[in-house]
Amino acid sequence: MEHVCPAGDQTSEPREETCIIIIIIIIMQIVATVVIVGLLLGPAWTRNIPCYEEGELSEIANQKLADYPQFPGPQDVVVHDTGSSGTVDLCMNYAGKPAPNDPTNARSLSPWRYVRKNMEDHYPSSYVEAQCLCSGCIMMKNGAPRLSHDYNSIPISQSRVFLKRELCSEGHGYYLKPVSVDVVVGCTCARPRISF
Repeated sequence: MEHVCPAGDQTSEPREETCIIIIIIIIMQIVATVVIVGLLLGPAWTRNIPCYEEGELSEIANQKLADYPQFPGPQDVVVHDTGSSGTVDLCMNYAGKPAPNDPTNARSLSPWRYVRKNMEDHYPSSYVEAQCLCSGCIMMKNGAPRLSHDYNSIPISQSRVFLKRELCSEGHGYYLKPVSVDVVVGCTCARPRISF
């Protein structure tokens, strides 16, 4: 195999700059080739994407979603309509003295509630997400809960795959495109970010 940089004889070594220029030219040629091949094959590849009628999308989406890990949503919880987060009333309402059998979201130092989110043109078209209720964290002082801003209440997210309905290039029918969505699954306490 030939060397990229010309070998020098015993009296002269190849110049480093020449080798770098040769390597850069080779890399540029490779990138140009990849781009050209991609442009040529792109239209052919998109023609092979199956298009479905609207009536069959739901069944096809359920079959395709089985190929992706699906994490179960919360079980046996109250789901609220989407609303504003971080209200002190809701925060302190959850901060009362929770019973040992209360769900984790009510017993947490960073309580949350569950809200339903809707996504048009996606499968599934709705999901349940956690909504942090406090800006700070609930701390006990003298036997009573109080909101402390020594810590921040922050969301914990998990990436989840949804299928987005997209119009096929021919203008009739739809294809399903996998998209990743960060879904908030709970809240936790963390030290505030402090920049120095």
